[in-house]
Amino acid sequence: MQTQLSNILQEAKEQLKNAVTEADTEDLRIKLLGKKGRLTEILRSMGSLDPEERKTMGQAANSVRNEIENLLEETFANIKELQMGLRFKVERIDVTEPGIQTPLGTKHPITVTIDEITNVFTSMGYSIAEGPEVETVFFNFDALNAAANHPSRDLTDTFYISPGVLLRTQTSPVQARTLLAQKPPIKIISPGRCFRCDTPDATHSPMFHQVEGLLVDEGVTMADLKGTLDLFAKELFGSEVKTKFRPHFFPFTEPSAEMDVSCFKCGGKGCRICKGSGWIEILGCGMVHPNVLTVGGIDTERYTGFAFGMGVERIAMLKYGIDDIRLFYENDMRFIGQFK
Repeated sequence: MQTQLSNILQEAKEQLKNAVTEADTEDLRIKLLGKKGRLTEILRSMGSLDPEERKTMGQAANSVRNEIENLLEETFANIKELQMGLRFKVERIDVTEPGIQTPLGTKHPITVTIDEITNVFTSMGYSIAEGPEVETVFFNFDALNAAANHPSRDLTDTFYISPGVLLRTQTSPVQARTLLAQKPPIKIISPGRCFRCDTPDATHSPMFHQVEGLLVDEGVTMADLKGTLDLFAKELFGSEVKTKFRPHFFPFTEPSAEMDVSCFKCGGKGCRICKGSGWIEILGCGMVHPNVLTVGGIDTERYTGFAFGMGVERIAMLKYGIDDIRLFYENDMRFIGQFK
């Protein structure tokens, strides 16, 4: 057995000298020290020896094992060092070559437009309010004075999750939630995503963005609404822009109006963007309906308010001359990169 140990150690030394890869060295380790290795078999066979001889042979076997382990460790280290040297020769780097430029991202045009709109209103003292995109029928319709037979409640217009839960069709539910959560004076805007059952085309999308605005306080009049939105238009489109209000109908405001701005491309002379009219419709607005204030627990004898809402995609398309709303959602970096 002593001779076997000596032979194993000698063979290990010779074979490890010839090992050139880590795989070769690992194979030798398994062959010698593995569960079925030659040295392991010898250690298992020592049970048949008498105690004194077993002690002597055990010490000799452990000595051989330690020496082989040291040889293996040394061989692994030498091979790694050799491989590293070869890599340095092959993978030379010319530090004088220019580096690869990493392109910087840019904000999406929808985000840019929302930032521009919110910056205008926050400079007027408005705060930003948020609400859930998965909304209840109560906040999306009932609290906003929408009649039970209003067409917007139909399955052809609204994405319903269950009879009482839907994807919000507008950011106006934030108005109702704010009226219930806060007491006047209230002065908020609410940007966010909305969803409607529209077939995608150049001007329609089933997902889009709106910015809702709400102000409630004592003595608020239509003149305050017109003055606020006129200032907003001038800040967003330029000081020469004019505004025009046309009567309209919305369930949650009375009186209601749509606001046009003089075409910021042709100055009102008539062009392709304004379809020759010189005016562009950009938002809906009006005085908050007393029924909506009542749902929020607001004293309608003391307080009045106005609200407005605008489509972000529409404003972005008009401002930047984009003729297809689908471009916003195709994630083509050639398109998005133009808005750096």
